Amino acid sequence: MFTQIAVVVAVGLLGWAYQAIRPPPPKICGSPGGPPVTSPRVKLSDGRHLAYKERGVPKEKAKYKIIVSHGFDSSKDMSSPISDELLEDKGIYFLTFDRAGYGESDPHPKRSVKSEAYDIQELADKLQLGCKFYVIGISRGAFSVWGCLKYIPQRLAGASLVVPSVNYWWPSFPSTLADEGFKRRPVQDQWTLRVAHYAPWLLYWYMTQKWFPSLSFLQRNFVDIFCPKDMEILKNRRQNRNIGQIRQQGEYESLYRDIMVGFGKWEFDPITDLKNSFTENEGSVHIWQGYEDRMIPFQLTRYISEKLRWIQYHEVADFGHLMMLDGTICEAILEALLLH
Repeated sequence: MFTQIAVVVAVGLLGWAYQAIRPPPPKICGSPGGPPVTSPRVKLSDGRHLAYKERGVPKEKAKYKIIVSHGFDSSKDMSSPISDELLEDKGIYFLTFDRAGYGESDPHPKRSVKSEAYDIQELADKLQLGCKFYVIGISRGAFSVWGCLKYIPQRLAGASLVVPSVNYWWPSFPSTLADEGFKRRPVQDQWTLRVAHYAPWLLYWYMTQKWFPSLSFLQRNFVDIFCPKDMEILKNRRQNRNIGQIRQQGEYESLYRDIMVGFGKWEFDPITDLKNSFTENEGSVHIWQGYEDRMIPFQLTRYISEKLRWIQYHEVADFGHLMMLDGTICEAILEALLLH
């Protein structure tokens, strides 16, 4: 009798564990019971759709064509201080898109840094942007730009990585430097990233359990992750983030998969595996880093720039992780990228 009870209990625990770590199916936009499609989208070769938003001059008349990869928990409708007048004056076609699983873009069950680069390439081809275009990656969206520099460098006219997230497990980071940067993050974030790296199959459970805190950003512990300048920008900016729409296909396919892709095991190490694609000075690559950034330690991005001398490094005093929301900084980023 005891053995039978033990078996029943064990089976019950296994069933509970399986349900706890298994994410729910995504709510695909346009599918029965799913969110509606309200934005223009392109259909990719694998059948998925990417939603996008165009600003600036028509692409047929543009002098510069820029594709922007948004950050964590954001979308194509992200806040931007870039005015329509500036885009018109500079002749810029400005394209933002929902990365896979965000907003109205279909999830990608095998999303990776490589797949995000090829998503950008296919989006450009579907919209007939020509053989070359510029890319800007913001925060977590910079992972996509690292992928572009690795997998589609021949398509780039230039690239900017703005407050770029880094993977603390890139092999070429000195262990002491990576550890110091990692330990600057809140303890709850350290554990979240460890789970994403070492046990990604547990991440859904970890992010949804109630016993201890997971990611500080999602729990809005902003004082721990934003510097005074960031807090000032947050206070003054127009609140137009529609979190429900950003995550409408499920937090697993948008947020949690983003964490797993960014902090999992990469197919390449940017520091050792990337080459300068602009040897004739026909384009340029930039890193923009806020000195006061509490999410991305400047010591790590500074180290990358020291190893990759062909990347132009801009370290901005007094600013933190939200520097892209400052109009003056944003204009400087565009000027440096386009007027190399």
